[in-house]
Amino acid sequence: MRDGEPISDAEAAALFADLADVSALMLGVSGGPDSTALMVLAARWRARLKHGPKLIAVTVDHGLRPEGAKEALAVKLLARAFGVAHRTLRWTGDKPTTGVQEAARAARYGMFAKVSRRTGVRHVLVAHSLDDQAETVLFRVARGSGVTGLRGMARVSPLPVCGAKDVVLVRPLLTVPKSRLIATLKEAGIPFADDPSNRDPRFTRPRLRQLMPGLAAEGLDSQRLSTLARRMARTDAALEQVADDAMARLGPGPIDVPQYAKLPAEVSLRVLGRLIAAVGHEGPVELGKLESLHEAIAAGGRMRRTLAGALITLGAGRLTVEPAPPRRSGGKPRDFGAKTGGGVRKGAFTNTR
Repeated sequence: MRDGEPISDAEAAALFADLADVSALMLGVSGGPDSTALMVLAARWRARLKHGPKLIAVTVDHGLRPEGAKEALAVKLLARAFGVAHRTLRWTGDKPTTGVQEAARAARYGMFAKVSRRTGVRHVLVAHSLDDQAETVLFRVARGSGVTGLRGMARVSPLPVCGAKDVVLVRPLLTVPKSRLIATLKEAGIPFADDPSNRDPRFTRPRLRQLMPGLAAEGLDSQRLSTLARRMARTDAALEQVADDAMARLGPGPIDVPQYAKLPAEVSLRVLGRLIAAVGHEGPVELGKLESLHEAIAAGGRMRRTLAGALITLGAGRLTVEPAPPRRSGGKPRDFGAKTGGGVRKGAFTNTR
């Protein structure tokens, strides 16, 4: 079908089919076109089932725009019309002067986690579309991401909130162009909010969004970028399996350096990241820092460095990764020749450099 065509009932059923046996679903609904379409499509799908999940729409008023309260009320009224339960949450307190969008996203996910703990709902649906996936890939290309970053967003992933390991984030609309979501709402005569920050050139994503028509004219449209993400996800999964096998052969450590050196560079890099993640405690490490450490190990000799709260020691043909010593009083870390960063767990490189 063409990009501008509304989504049919059969297509909607396919988008949500794997969620039919879940007891309840939380929908993140801001009132914009994508999330409004998510709620409408989910409500229509649920209405056609004899037994299906309870739907709970959650709107977060971030307090960043005066229109926020009015938009939350509009979502509440629309949810009521579709028989969907609704809650409005407010992000209170001081707001940051920089990194506002990132902070707002973190606050939003944190509130979703709180609702999950109160209600027992373990599936949070958000309205990321095909266009969002393309922008994510482009964003990560611009920042020098590796294979893991270029796989883009997954349809299902853990909710990125500490202490919410059993809550999953689901993106049912990840293969749907935004134009079709808008067409669906227009056909039904359902209004939606317009957030001007989505066009604010002070933020990176709006600037990338402005580039998309020109890129599409050269063949690099949203569909192509999303295809790249899908292929990178497939590649990343294969590399993770190879890394699993390598870890099993190498054992828990200390690692035999000659055996480690025989691994393909991408695999040995992932193994190193996992070893650091197992004992580190300072958050995700940048891929560039991990690569620098990996190159130093490949150069041989003796070495003693800290990274991500882990102490990495190389000598006598052995590579040892263990927890780093406590920081000295005054907050200065013990200096073993490298700046500290953060740990990399399986399948979760931080791809900025």
